[in-house]
Amino acid sequence: MRIDPDSDVPPYEQVRLHFAQAINNRALAVGAKLPTVRALAADLGLAVNTVARAYRELEEAGLVETRGRAGTVVSARSDRSRERVLRAATSYAATVAELGISKREALDIVTAALDQP
Repeated sequence: MRIDPDSDVPPYEQVRLHFAQAINNRALAVGAKLPTVRALAADLGLAVNTVARAYRELEEAGLVETRGRAGTVVSARSDRSRERVLRAATSYAATVAELGISKREALDIVTAALDQP
């Protein structure tokens, strides 16, 4: 993993995104152990709090869980990420239909939201 210091994306978000993609692409399996916050911060040249924030957001999203001395591991709940996205998309589609927004405009709105850092 590399952190791009010139990116508009904050370092914690680059870390979070790296692990979220690896988990969702199944490059990191359920139960896989993530590096310790301190070790990863040292490897990447980041503050410990920066990596801790990324891990905290991954945990809030249900992608990882912290097991005390056992460290941070990929959560079994991470397998349900796509289900959560489908539920959100279904709800969004219902709202779009209810408001009479065209499919094209609804997709433009989603694209704009996804493009935000």
